[in-house]
Amino acid sequence: MTYQQYRAVRRLVHSCCNYQDGNCLLLDDGEECVCPQSISYSLICRWFRAAVLPL
Repeated sequence: MTYQQYRAVRRLVHSCCNYQDGNCLLLDDGEECVCPQSISYSLICRWFRAAVLPL
C-alpha cells in the first residue's frame, strides 16, 4: 500500500462501526485492543475490507 492509500484508509477507519477511541470493539475481550487496521500498512481487518472499504 502506498502512503497515499494508507492515509485514505486511516481516514476511513474512523467510519468503521467497530472503531471506538482507537480501539476495536470486535477484538475487545474484556480489555481494550488497539484497532489493527489503524496501525497497519496493509488491509488486515476482514470486517474493514467487507463493510467499510466499499464505501
